[in-house]
Amino acid sequence: MRTRTVGVRRQARRASRVDTVALDIGGTFSDFLRLTDEGVVLARKVPTTPRRPEVAVLDALRALGGASPHELVHATTIATNALLGQRHLEVPPVALVTTRGFRDVIEIGRQNRPGLYDLDFHRPRPLVPRRLRFTLDERTGATGRRRRAVQPRELSALRERLARGPARAVAVCLLHSYLNAANERAVGAGLRRGGLPVSLSSDVAPEPREFERTSTTVVNAALLPVVSRYVEALSRGLPPLGIRSFGLMSSAGGLVSSAEAARRPVAILESGPAAGVLAAAELGRRLGLPRLISFDMGGTTAKAGTVIDGRVETTGGLEVGGQSHHGRTARGSGYPVRFPFLNLAEVSAGGGTIVRRDVTGALEVGPLSAGADPGPACYRRGGTEATLTDAAVALGWLGDALLGGTMPIDRGAAARALGRLGDPVRVAEEALGLADLEMARAIRLVTVERGLDPTRFVLVAFGGAGPQHAARVADELGIRSVVVPPRPGFFSASGLLCADWRYERRLAFPRDLREGWMRLSRRLLREHPGARLEFSADCRYAGQGSELAVPLRSPDFARLRRAFRAAHRSTFGFDLDRPIEVVTLRAFATRARPRPPPGRPGDSREGPHHRPAVFGGRATPLEVWPRAALRGGTRRRGPAAVEEYDSTTVVPVGWTVAVGGTGELTLLRERA
Repeated sequence: MRTRTVGVRRQARRASRVDTVALDIGGTFSDFLRLTDEGVVLARKVPTTPRRPEVAVLDALRALGGASPHELVHATTIATNALLGQRHLEVPPVALVTTRGFRDVIEIGRQNRPGLYDLDFHRPRPLVPRRLRFTLDERTGATGRRRRAVQPRELSALRERLARGPARAVAVCLLHSYLNAANERAVGAGLRRGGLPVSLSSDVAPEPREFERTSTTVVNAALLPVVSRYVEALSRGLPPLGIRSFGLMSSAGGLVSSAEAARRPVAILESGPAAGVLAAAELGRRLGLPRLISFDMGGTTAKAGTVIDGRVETTGGLEVGGQSHHGRTARGSGYPVRFPFLNLAEVSAGGGTIVRRDVTGALEVGPLSAGADPGPACYRRGGTEATLTDAAVALGWLGDALLGGTMPIDRGAAARALGRLGDPVRVAEEALGLADLEMARAIRLVTVERGLDPTRFVLVAFGGAGPQHAARVADELGIRSVVVPPRPGFFSASGLLCADWRYERRLAFPRDLREGWMRLSRRLLREHPGARLEFSADCRYAGQGSELAVPLRSPDFARLRRAFRAAHRSTFGFDLDRPIEVVTLRAFATRARPRPPPGRPGDSREGPHHRPAVFGGRATPLEVWPRAALRGGTRRRGPAAVEEYDSTTVVPVGWTVAVGGTGELTLLRERA
């Protein structure tokens, strides 16, 4: 498919000192943004190549033209897709080495059940079968004192057994290694001589809770061959193109080096969704909006997160590869991973989400997606099942072509796909309404269920399909204001240009807060000279089984005690007269990168045109404007649509769209 360069802008002064390409690989399209050292921004979309995602990356980079870029920053779903068992990306066999007596920790797990009364529930299949779990007669005590060292003869025999077996990676998780990693390091050094990649729990998740730590290490080991192959393939292809630096978006909302991602692939499990929330935070800073909801609807899923005063909420872990119920992960259905993640909700509602009828004849939306291949029926790529994009086409919300005219839309194919389910227009309206409800549920998860009132927030809508649905989703939630940034289909990629380098390290049960602070500081500054350091502590009252994360401004335990008590009262409504324990001390090293200039649409004198559309069961003429033709201060009442290369913004009846000074569209709900 042909691609097109759009959105060229020049700045009088330099906005960056390096020519950077940002790449966001989605389920349907891969989005490129290029920021040159003159401040020129180029945007491009190409179809994703699910079987070998690096192919689309390298092909698009070769087609950029002009001088070679110097840097690539990148968000990818390759790690998540491998865990979900997507075709051509299944995780390879992995072995587990643990302390004698703890062979089955990974299978015993916890008593969490996603459905309390589900008699057919089955635990997720362990990533390591029992025949590939091995034990060593070693022991580190609960205080960190090494009681029995690893025996060289036993380690040598294990290395030989692994060499003869099917495992392509090894996870090592020894008892209490988060306090003393000497035995784990000895095992890792011995097994690496056998040629297999090894993942140590003391490197990946040095914190207590045996099951979660083992699960995290196993997930990391299982992803090592997949992610390292991808990183190596890209690393070989980038130098001939002039790219000297290669970073990936981490789940915690920052960039990590390709070497860090290849060593700790759990760091990039939620790589893709994180970039869009960072872009929303940057937009909020520019527009002076302190409370935002990021709403990212692409081709496969829709994601939601909150930004308050420029900060995005994070969590210390999640379950990956499990079941999701209306955006909420069902605990006990997936693989726990203890690593920092941006706290987002995700639902199966994207432009490519398939619409069908269930066994009772009721219409259902998702969770399956037509993806990039074959895609929606209207794309003329062999798809025959109806999708949300086909529904938007049937209602007249989308024009006759996408991507600046390079992707023709087949309205007849969309109508035929929907017609198999009933009257095409009625099916389309019902399907889009169900999708709006599902996406509103996801937003409630990150607002109402966290004690936040969504009506006090501004909804930032982006992704290829987000601006189509944003006003309707806002109606469901009582939100009166929606902002659509310039180039909404590339907004997640622009978040990569806004991201800083960010690395995490942690220390379990520090005996002295100040000594632990200094220890982590020395390590991070040695690894990342000149970085800015941020600290937090996972704390609990003695005897509790869970922790609260508390930000730290200094290694002052008295101040930490006051902050934890306040956080505990705010969260649970009470506090206790008990000693406070620091379970895990976390540190982040951040190195700032230049911010790109704010994007603006191009300049066009083209006027509006009209096409028939349907809103609320009524046919009505839809006024359609090219976004590049709308000047700052322009206002239009719905029903209307604003079209651009990468997205279409739909303004329903009862809403008004206004153009801001930096090219953003603000949709305002008219008061009844």
